[in-house]
Amino acid sequence: ETEPLTSKKDVSDCSKGDDCKENGLLVRNPKSALRLVEDGNKVHPSQGDKGEAAQISNGYSAVQSSVPCNGEQQLMELEDRETWSKKIDFLLSVIGYAVDLGNVWRFPYICYQNGGGAFLIPYTIMAIFGGIPLFYMELALGQYHRNGCISIWRKICPIFKGIGFAICIIDLYIASYYNTIMAWAFYYLISSFTAELPWTSCTNPWNTGNCTNYFSKDNVSWSLHSISPAEEFYTRQVLQVHRSNGLDDLGGISWQLTLCLLLIFTIVYFSIWKGVKTSGKVVWVTATFPYIILFILLVRGATLPGAWRGVLYYLKPDWQKLLATEVWVDAAAQIFFSLGPGFGVLLAYASYNKFHNNCYQDALVTSTVNCLTSFVSGFVIFTVLGYMAEMRNEDVSEVAKDTGPSLLFITYAEAIANMPASTFFAIIFFLMLLTLGLDSTFAGLEGVITGVLDEFPHVWGKRRELFVLGLTIVCFLGSLATLTFGGAYVVKLFEEYATGPAVLTVVFLEAVAVSWFYGITQFCNDVKEMLGSAPGWYWRVCWVAISPLFLLFVTCSFLSHPPELRLFDYDYPYWTTVVGYCIGTSSIIFIPIYMVYRLVVTPGTLKERILKSITPETATEIPFGDIRMNAV
Repeated sequence: ETEPLTSKKDVSDCSKGDDCKENGLLVRNPKSALRLVEDGNKVHPSQGDKGEAAQISNGYSAVQSSVPCNGEQQLMELEDRETWSKKIDFLLSVIGYAVDLGNVWRFPYICYQNGGGAFLIPYTIMAIFGGIPLFYMELALGQYHRNGCISIWRKICPIFKGIGFAICIIDLYIASYYNTIMAWAFYYLISSFTAELPWTSCTNPWNTGNCTNYFSKDNVSWSLHSISPAEEFYTRQVLQVHRSNGLDDLGGISWQLTLCLLLIFTIVYFSIWKGVKTSGKVVWVTATFPYIILFILLVRGATLPGAWRGVLYYLKPDWQKLLATEVWVDAAAQIFFSLGPGFGVLLAYASYNKFHNNCYQDALVTSTVNCLTSFVSGFVIFTVLGYMAEMRNEDVSEVAKDTGPSLLFITYAEAIANMPASTFFAIIFFLMLLTLGLDSTFAGLEGVITGVLDEFPHVWGKRRELFVLGLTIVCFLGSLATLTFGGAYVVKLFEEYATGPAVLTVVFLEAVAVSWFYGITQFCNDVKEMLGSAPGWYWRVCWVAISPLFLLFVTCSFLSHPPELRLFDYDYPYWTTVVGYCIGTSSIIFIPIYMVYRLVVTPGTLKERILKSITPETATEIPFGDIRMNAV
């Protein structure tokens, strides 16, 4: 059983029935790709017997096939899995996924709200002990098992397969509102191709009597009821929220935003329809372009009058804030949602890597780039906010009270409009927002596509283009509610309730399933087979205890203090909170439903059913020269 399998002679010997009866499943790796399955009376070792599997000369463990054997062999065709054209394609795709619109608006706001420079301490701690270990774990899982978010659970812990279905539903919910924010940016981009930007004056048809342009050369006084032209352009022309009375009366659909969203989904479709071979090339633009623009805007912002006021407000530490629990909760939530484990994307992207790719190095590089991008984005935003405060003769805190998309579409857009060469800076800024959002959309949909295609290969394996087309149509139709005049209220509701608690729950269960059911020892052995060395005690402790506690801490904090939502002048009624939680529950409900289904359809006593349901049912193929071996 321990005889090295290194030559083609080994395979021919196996075909005669010699080696197969000892070594189980062998698969050729060339294009012929034939799977040789022994058909005898031996069965796959149980979960507890994994450690006793025979060791082959290069350290990989070989175990016997779970297929019953009657002395004959069956030949089954096995197609090679698609891989990234280049390593840099994978890195850019992961960076493009992790670095999104939230890095530009959410991190700077949370940072100054929670103690400025002092916030970097809990942020760094949460990244080291929570975010990065979970990020690394998903990359390693995806690369070793080479499956999407659904079928991978057959190789880890089958009873948790409902996690994969929950992830797909969450990704669809995100696609239904996230792309609408890009449609807003696209509308701004189109509106920027004018000599004078439309949000610089109060003489437009959508303006009201409260419109006050304090950047004009006339002496204008800013009163309590004053509204900037940028705010009226955003609320009354782009969103048209004045034509909606709230979530119970959303109003009609904006045809302008509908066209913008249709064009965005068209771009998305033709970027991902062929797989990572095409999307890996598109991210060369969508992942690198934002950094060029960020650098240009950083230099421009640093030269504006009053920029230092914004930077000081951004980084001035308030050490008392570190004693507040909510600061640590915000730090944990920010690093988690920024790195993005739990959305199936890291599993999908890593599954297209070569088996011996150094995913440990990838995890450190991409997570570091993501965190630094968030930090630098703060300077880009706050140099401009300092300039705004200087122009208004107000404190930075008054200028920086806008949060979320409003920070970009109102405050930053207004500052750009009053810079020299405003048209140029507006065009590149909104192009940057589009590219930041696009590669995150590529990633989210790829998580669903890979998960479904791996789970149903006989149905969709040869019909990827058709499946992707159907998926984008479903996402577009699901976005119609966010394209109404009250669509901004729907976006806010989905962002706060529909995805946050659900994703936290999914990743908590994922960490528990891998560390406690699949086994931290087995998982570390898998990593060793790929990288040549096993993870150290730090990673083991994080995966087994610290990271699950980190997720439990954030989830419980969120559920115990749900956010009170308010957008513009609209206070969300209580029933919207119930609706939000129902939407979130509609995804994670698949986890207990599948657990019950699994136990019902599995034969045997209750104890036997549970043991079978937590034992990997499908072996993982690992490469060995020209042969793929079946291992767990």
